[in-house]
Amino acid sequence: MKYVQINAYSGGWADSIIFKKHRELQAQGHESYVFWARGDHEEDGFMQKIASYSEVCLDALQTRLDGKAGFHSKRVTKRLLDKLDRIDPDVVHLHLLLGYYINVEMLFNWLAAHRCRVIWTLHDCWAFTGHCIYFTYAECSQWKTCCAANDSCPQTWTYPETFCSRSVRWNFESKKRLFTLLPPDRMFLITPSMWLADLVKQSFLSKYDVKIVCNTVNTDVFKPSPSDFRERYGLEDKFIVLGVAAKWSERKGLQDFVRLAGELDGERFAVVVVGLSNKQIRQISKDVLALPRTESAKRLAEIYTAADVLVNPSAEETFGMNVAEARACGTGVVVVEGSACAEAAGNAALATVPADLSTLLPTIIRLAKGEAYDSRFED
Repeated sequence: MKYVQINAYSGGWADSIIFKKHRELQAQGHESYVFWARGDHEEDGFMQKIASYSEVCLDALQTRLDGKAGFHSKRVTKRLLDKLDRIDPDVVHLHLLLGYYINVEMLFNWLAAHRCRVIWTLHDCWAFTGHCIYFTYAECSQWKTCCAANDSCPQTWTYPETFCSRSVRWNFESKKRLFTLLPPDRMFLITPSMWLADLVKQSFLSKYDVKIVCNTVNTDVFKPSPSDFRERYGLEDKFIVLGVAAKWSERKGLQDFVRLAGELDGERFAVVVVGLSNKQIRQISKDVLALPRTESAKRLAEIYTAADVLVNPSAEETFGMNVAEARACGTGVVVVEGSACAEAAGNAALATVPADLSTLLPTIIRLAKGEAYDSRFED
């Protein structure tokens, strides 16, 4: 079997999901290929980077100007399709297509004309919106019918950012036409959570079967890992409330941690946030122990283990990898009820809170007193 995977990046979760799959397929005797656009990874005849830094930047600039994310990069896409012509794959497995590197019109026209089966793993909601990757925070439901048909898009300032709002409806209609070209017997979708699967079933992709495959955590790394983290930062006797993200934003809940730090007793509690940029570290409240992103998974496991509780205040996660990682390290979590993070937490959820986070502060205080509970199990 000839199996091709396509993704925007080579780093992060791609190593534990995409390249792990690649190695497994090769070990089974299959002809496996991985193509990506951004990030450094070893290359050979079966693993290849298809876009240069300048090509990605050009696509990003064009998208910023015209708002047509996913409809540039014709040269890069032609290069990829030439490779696919030579490979003649049996299966093409799509991952992140948003990333300033591919022309989805060219790609899906090729897929529709070819004989291959298509698997598409969705990691966010971009596939069925006219612009944004998430819409819960904006309380927008235009994606269910047609984005920007009656009201303007409220999120053109979010990734993939653009100065142009006129393309949103065109994007939606074009993606609806292209992403439904393949018949249901030739393409199925994968999501990492029931939360995202439920949204897909309300979108124009509803005719396709959806399989839920939760992201996996490397338990050889993410496991209870004692360290001197508490001693290093003078937190020996404090109740540590932890927040972790690869990239912090308002949607991720950064300001929720700032407010929490201001409301909790600094003598008893420590709010630790990992993954901040240098600019965010300079600007954030001194009540927060602000730490940059760590590239060491082992170091991150030590931080998870040192914490008393991980809080993920976002209602827009498609899975919540930090929740699963904390759980593997033996640390309980507090998540938003009904979110994908609540799915990932399972019985490691010490408590769930409503989306408005109105009960977050008293919940943390109760947990620090040892009064752990989950409102789902109340009589």
